This record gives sequence, structure tokens and C-alpha cells, in this order.
Amino acid sequence: MGRRIAMLLRAGDVVALEGGLGAGKTTLARAIIAALGHKGEVPSPTFAIIQTYDPPSVRLPLVHADFYRLEDPMEAEELGLDDYRMGAALIAEWPDHAGGFDYDPACLSIAIENASESGGDGRIAIVRPGPDWLERWT
Repeated sequence: MGRRIAMLLRAGDVVALEGGLGAGKTTLARAIIAALGHKGEVPSPTFAIIQTYDPPSVRLPLVHADFYRLEDPMEAEELGLDDYRMGAALIAEWPDHAGGFDYDPACLSIAIENASESGGDGRIAIVRPGPDWLERWT
């Protein structure tokens, strides 16, 4: 799934990853970043909140953000999120803590849950593509 998203990802896009602790958000983010060409370690941005990746280590400028620690969506603005996003794609973990991105037509929302919660194995991903993703995703 990470490889497919990376192939379709464009500057200005948002990949909003939702799910509880341990659902696999960071794992999917790492798969996307690796598929974009990054060869090094991909730390979880839980404490830094925002981690950036720039060419040539990746195919396009990318911002990986983990908003778990934000207590108010205004904090995302105070961090300069809009500046980081200029000309870059965004992978957002815990997007609701930053006010959400569902309003953005370039948002691909992915809700991840452990299938064990439903009595199965693995993970379940529910993908909701915004208008800009519809043709690319289907």
C-alpha cells in the first residue's frame, strides 16, 4: 500500500493517517517514505512533531508530521505547518489533533485498525480519497 501511495503522491497532497496507538500509522508512513526513495532511518516524529525529507533522498519534498502531542489545532499553525507544506506532500499522523484535513481536496484519508479488534489477523485500512485523488486511486 505504501508503494502504491508513493507512486501516486504529488506535491500539495495530504495523506491523513488515522487510527489508535499501535494501529500501524508510522509503519505505513515509513513504507511511503521508503518507496519515495529514502534509504536512511525514518524516525517517528512523535517528539519532533515534524520531520522533513527533501530531494535527492526522496522523489519529492515531503513533510511527515505526528500531531499526537498537540492539544489545540492552532498549535499546528504555530509550528509553521503551512510553510512546511509549500511545494511538499504531507503525511499526517493523528490529523484530527491538527484540525483535520478532510476539507482538502488533495487529502487521502486512511483509517487503520488492527483486525484483531474484529476477530481477524493483520490490519484493516479504510481509504477515503478526496476529489483530487479519485482518478488516481481508482
